[in-house]
Amino acid sequence: MMKFNKAYWNKRYETQDIGWDVGTITTPLKAYIDQIENKTLKILIPGAGNAYELEYLHQQGFSNVYVVDIAENAIESSKQRIKNVPANHFLLNDFFDLKNSFDLIIEQTFFCALDPVLRENYVQKTHELLTEKGKAIGLLFDFPLTEIGPPFGGDKEDYLKLFSPLFKIKTLETAYNSIKPRKDKELFFIFEKK
Repeated sequence: MMKFNKAYWNKRYETQDIGWDVGTITTPLKAYIDQIENKTLKILIPGAGNAYELEYLHQQGFSNVYVVDIAENAIESSKQRIKNVPANHFLLNDFFDLKNSFDLIIEQTFFCALDPVLRENYVQKTHELLTEKGKAIGLLFDFPLTEIGPPFGGDKEDYLKLFSPLFKIKTLETAYNSIKPRKDKELFFIFEKK
């Protein structure tokens, strides 16, 4: 499990070994963000990497958006690229050590990059970080759970079992607007804190 530590992720960003990075916000997340009316929501993007979601949210007038990543290289390059966001909105920290609360948590390739033994901890921590009726939304990969990763897969049944005890499942379905390389391989979800 320690393989996927701070040094591991820093090296991946340093060497640009970031195959999951598509260089922009993905269509399903953009579509969801475009229908949010409340621009004051406090939003967290865990394992944000190059923070394209933060950049897009900021361009759309959201001012209360935070990213967290353990990879200093990812945080620093995002800070350099996205100039108008306050520096304290870039959290160089471990998601599991955060002490804060958010109205919305946006998931994009973080969950699937975690060692699968941490999945229950992820669900607990997400629940803990959300305000009452807060939501977690985003994408989860839909392919058989692999032993080698990241990314690690999973399927709808696994996710329902994992999230249902703490979340009301509002949506969990194949994303209709995935980017081409991920077509039919990801599930879009909206989970509301119970």
